[in-house]
Amino acid sequence: MLSLGINMNNVKFYSEERIGLFIDGSNLYAAARSLGFDIDYKNLLSVFSSAGRLIRAYYYTALMDDQDYLPIRPLVDWLDYNGYTIVTKPTKEFTDSTGRRKIKGNMDMELAIDVLEMADKIDHAVLFSGDGDFRRLVEAVQRRGCRVTVVSTSRTNPPMAADELRRQADNFIELEELKEEIARKPKQGEGCLIGDQPETDSSPNN
Repeated sequence: MLSLGINMNNVKFYSEERIGLFIDGSNLYAAARSLGFDIDYKNLLSVFSSAGRLIRAYYYTALMDDQDYLPIRPLVDWLDYNGYTIVTKPTKEFTDSTGRRKIKGNMDMELAIDVLEMADKIDHAVLFSGDGDFRRLVEAVQRRGCRVTVVSTSRTNPPMAADELRRQADNFIELEELKEEIARKPKQGEGCLIGDQPETDSSPNN
């Protein structure tokens, strides 16, 4: 069993197991920001690469195609060139009941399909999301013999990690306990900035 160098409680990563990372970009962004830090994705990849045989690291985000400049574009481009598989789709704009403009960019379906397709090719799926809608997905891949670790936070009010998702997962990693390993340091340079995400609902019962 390999330790990640932090307090992982009872979370076990084995050096020979095949690992897949599945990152819900907007959900992780919201969780990290609520804890007061941004993600250094180079360090994140390094931490989990050292935990076993990293097969694939997916990053999911919706993009607003009708804008000339997107704050998240530099991050997406950097990730694409540095070990991540980027999955995107255009956002949809709508007006809510109060007349406010909203952006919808839910990537749950894309993430779920990839996890199911990869379940027979990996031993350990690491899901960076606290969305309770993923509970059935976690159960489905567990039946195929794949262990699932959820990375999110329960230290916000309300908690970003849905209780039903935590109960279903084999392991839960509190995002705040990864802060020293994966938080972006000031002036660290391009590729470490998390960028702005579309305004979507990142609540655990999304």
